[in-house]
Amino acid sequence: MKIFKSFNILNKEINFNHNVGFVPTMGSLHKGHLSLIKIAKNKSKKILVSIYINPSQFNDKKDFLKYPRSLKKDISILKKLKVNYLFLPNDKEIYKKGIKKKIKIAKKDKILCARYRKGHFEGVLAVVYRFMQNINAKFIFLGEKDFQQVYLIKKYLQKKFNAKIIACKTIRNKNGLPLSSRNILLTKNNLSKSEKISKLLFSFRNRISNNFNNIKLLKLYRSKINDLCNKIEYFEIRNIKNLSNKITKKNFKIFIAYRQNKIRLIDNI
Repeated sequence: MKIFKSFNILNKEINFNHNVGFVPTMGSLHKGHLSLIKIAKNKSKKILVSIYINPSQFNDKKDFLKYPRSLKKDISILKKLKVNYLFLPNDKEIYKKGIKKKIKIAKKDKILCARYRKGHFEGVLAVVYRFMQNINAKFIFLGEKDFQQVYLIKKYLQKKFNAKIIACKTIRNKNGLPLSSRNILLTKNNLSKSEKISKLLFSFRNRISNNFNNIKLLKLYRSKINDLCNKIEYFEIRNIKNLSNKITKKNFKIFIAYRQNKIRLIDNI
């Protein structure tokens, strides 16, 4: 596996005409990332993975400092998976000479995580723009656990570049909790509570699909979830095509963000 730290060297060494699949990550790799890589292998001849913890997408500096880091372990995992290339840029490489593409998100898109994490998606879009501007991959593979992120990248960036965004299904543990790098920060008790929340979300989806106007049911499940966490940021039903409130049986998802102590978790079902 070849490791690069600059866009210039990466582009000199990699022939992007050979169907390269790109999997951007922030490291602390888990089975969800491994699933993305396996899907990428099925669609691409060569695989490029990046590990970069982007400071501009953290609206809380403490959250950035606490974010799990395990580079040696990650490199070992990627070698075992026979990934062809690994890109490890630093902040100077990403935001070279003060370059920082500012992409404004429309007011109607400032919902869900965008409402509670000011500047988060602007930071995400800025770094993904830099990647897509300098990495001419045929496909970019992203996980649907971050559904709103995938939606915004497709909406604001996909038409500007040649790469096709491939959204891959969320990978969950045996008790239904979506895999996340933040899960290792949870205590056993909070992990158990979060798994119970996931089960409640599946139950709620099954019951609400016949009557989206059942406010009592929404309040009931919100109360049950609230008893299992410190705080619910949002608990909403949205259209999967445009994230609007106009929903039908065939096009809806349930979105939630909540906190277990200081650990923020998200899910969509």
